[in-house]
Amino acid sequence: MSLLVVGLSHRSAPVSVLERAALTAEAQAELLHDTVAAEPAAEAAVLATCNRIELYADVDKFHAGVAELSTLLARHSGVGLEELTPHLYVHYEDRAVHHLFSVACGLDSMVVGEGQILGQIKDSLARAQVLHTAGRLLNDLFQQALRVGKRAHSETGIDRAGQSLVTFGLEQLAGREPVDVWAKGKRALVIGAGSMSSLAAATLARSGVGEVVIANRTLERAERLAQILTEGGTGVRARAVEMDAVATELTRADLAVSCTGATGLVLTGADVAAAVAGRTGAPAPTVPGQGGTHGAGGGAERPCADDACLLTPGDDTEAPGAGPGIGDATAYERHGALVDNSPAVGGGAAPRTATAVAPAHAVPRTVALALLDLAMPRDIDAAAHHVEHVRLVDIESLAEASADAPMAADVDAVRTIVSDEVAAFGAAQRAAHITPTVVALRTMAADVVTSEMARLDGRLPELGDKERAEITQTVRRVVDKLLHAPTVRVKQLASEPGGAGYADALRTLFGLDPETVAAVSRADHLRDVPVAPGNQNDQLHQNDDPKRGRA
Repeated sequence: MSLLVVGLSHRSAPVSVLERAALTAEAQAELLHDTVAAEPAAEAAVLATCNRIELYADVDKFHAGVAELSTLLARHSGVGLEELTPHLYVHYEDRAVHHLFSVACGLDSMVVGEGQILGQIKDSLARAQVLHTAGRLLNDLFQQALRVGKRAHSETGIDRAGQSLVTFGLEQLAGREPVDVWAKGKRALVIGAGSMSSLAAATLARSGVGEVVIANRTLERAERLAQILTEGGTGVRARAVEMDAVATELTRADLAVSCTGATGLVLTGADVAAAVAGRTGAPAPTVPGQGGTHGAGGGAERPCADDACLLTPGDDTEAPGAGPGIGDATAYERHGALVDNSPAVGGGAAPRTATAVAPAHAVPRTVALALLDLAMPRDIDAAAHHVEHVRLVDIESLAEASADAPMAADVDAVRTIVSDEVAAFGAAQRAAHITPTVVALRTMAADVVTSEMARLDGRLPELGDKERAEITQTVRRVVDKLLHAPTVRVKQLASEPGGAGYADALRTLFGLDPETVAAVSRADHLRDVPVAPGNQNDQLHQNDDPKRGRA
């Protein structure tokens, strides 16, 4: 196994870099194809969420693999390699397995214990399968990660160690009050109708808000969500509006949650200031650092938000720093410290402003409008932090608030599960590595029995069928008994660290043809790799490539 992961996340990079590095679905597909076409890599999968971009690959050379994967991430993300490198982290073999299992359990999430990441891992595996870039190693790895994540949530109280981003964000807005007390009777505006926005709307409805208004580019989706909320039994009033009605609805709302797929800002600081002024009739205040105005809802579609990131409400699964050239593998695996918040760089129709982020705990004395921005890149300009009587909670302030969250005993229990599962996965992979050699050995033994029985037929042509069958069975039993102990023992030894050499020893001792062993591996791979519906012939053709599916 030569598993390598190169990536960046909210722990290693500022939000501004993550925003710019976000990958579209098309960019992810191109990245996967380019990765498996690269010399060091045989398999590839991309885990791209709002808070992380990670490229997993099966490589045959560590240093060349790190260099190639880093270059590919920079090329497809649009962030220069020199700028991106300080924020990258690298994990190799068992460390890479440990990292993905920790991610699947929610230990590496912005809010510890969040379970929506499981849905994103599932989607990443499905994408790699459809594009034929996942072979045995990554199929086994990602499927096991899903099982480990579900085990952690079912066997521990990790869910109590943290909440979803929606719940956590609302708690930050509510300050010292319980969310249901703070939200009771309020008028809420939800911008977007994807999975995260749907989760926010459902959470608000359960929290007791009086009205929820859904604004979305596709009115039909907003209307469908409003109908679900109305029929949900919470008693909330829900209605849908077009995106161009956001400015008007914002003047009526007490709180707004935004998570859309726009590449530009949905709400600028000036938009927010105008909404606050519209509530009082006073002139809109000047927003410090505001580089211009931009109408609500003005961006194009972008990847990492809503449907691209998270599952629909009710689903039981989730919504370093060194570059090429360092010789020590351990040095690649260190995380860079989380850098200070830096100015966001524009990437949409509205400019992004360089403003300081208000501390999550600094609740204004009088809040006329509470804003929760769950999008990445951001939907709401950070300049809104400076608008009087406005409380804005966004990804940056959520990261700051969650950084000091206490670690519960359940987190330690999950870490134990992860460590056990990593050891078991490594043992299983090492044992599987020797299986083709054992199969080739038994095939050779069977061929020897067949050859010797043919010689016996030539020397004793008068031998009856009954006698011949008895002799054949006896010879086979002798061969099986001779091979049983060494083959069982070699599998046990191969499952231990450093056990890969036993396969080489077995091939050398019995003079096994390497091509025979490779043929068994290819046949075993074709049998085990899942086939995407409607793509069976193409899947088999792709897996015939010796660079694909190497375990």
